Amino acid sequence: MRSNAYFLFVTTLFGIALASSGDRSFEFGNCVELCTTKHCQGPSVSLPLALRLTRWTCEDDCKYSCMHEITDRDVERGIRIQQYYGKWPFWRLAGVQEPASVAFSLLNLWSHVHGAREIQKRIPNAHPMKRFYLIGCVASINAWIWSSVFHTRDLPTTEKLDYFSAALTILYALYCTVVRLFHLYPKTYRSRVTLSSVSSTPHNASRVYTSWSLLCIIVYIVHVSYLTLLPRFDYTYNMAFNLIIGFSHNALWLIYALPTSVVRRFPTQPKSYRPSFVGKAGVFVVLMTAATTLELFDFPPWGRIIDAHSLWHLSTAPIAMLWYTFLIEDALDGSWREQRL
Repeated sequence: MRSNAYFLFVTTLFGIALASSGDRSFEFGNCVELCTTKHCQGPSVSLPLALRLTRWTCEDDCKYSCMHEITDRDVERGIRIQQYYGKWPFWRLAGVQEPASVAFSLLNLWSHVHGAREIQKRIPNAHPMKRFYLIGCVASINAWIWSSVFHTRDLPTTEKLDYFSAALTILYALYCTVVRLFHLYPKTYRSRVTLSSVSSTPHNASRVYTSWSLLCIIVYIVHVSYLTLLPRFDYTYNMAFNLIIGFSHNALWLIYALPTSVVRRFPTQPKSYRPSFVGKAGVFVVLMTAATTLELFDFPPWGRIIDAHSLWHLSTAPIAMLWYTFLIEDALDGSWREQRL
């Protein structure tokens, strides 16, 4: 769940589709104009079924053909490959714009489906965080579905659904992290955990939980409304929003992983209680941060199929599996077991 959140907020940072040198060139513009004049006039224009199903137009097909025609020439001349509309030139497959990114997005989707099954099977139903984790799995699965759709066909609608799903996952991850680390789960769950939970201030905790929940809901609604109502998508704001939420999320888990934590990791134990698996949260953050170098050192796609972005998709899938293993270990720690009142 949270591995997906970290990945998605950095995806938002680097995945902005802006005009590039390739599509701004005279050669490309002239090629597209000639192609559309020759092939896209009249009622007899027809595209293969796969392209029609993925909503390619004749003009889109001309742009695709011209992009690869110019790229072929650049490769022959030893000229660096250019980007077009913020993306490298990829060979499409049955109308799919970025087949490798779609395949690896689906791999991430499977990782979160598997993680959800493991949580459902291994974490007791009475555990206060189980339902939060499962909801997070649903948010992550939804995000990877739309990531797959977006990489299948980059359109204004699929772009927004991808970004909004990512933002939901990132924000929910932070929400869930605060609930977990500060033990804000509702009173109905707290009363079944430990004596110390019951003897604390449940009414205050309940108010904090409700306030935190409402705040996150309002923030998300305002975020989506702002980006939807603007005449042009505000990529800079969207990037800043996800950076702030994502870094806050990671900072909290690093605090959790520190040898001496300022938070009580488990409800019945002192702050000094630190099981061996706690350090895995810090390792996870380091691994995900290291994975971002694949985007920082972007390169033209190998064989016009595999680029740094798709490799990043590939790297996050096993990290997600490791994260779910940690979540389950954390949830099964003896400090969580129910005690008789």
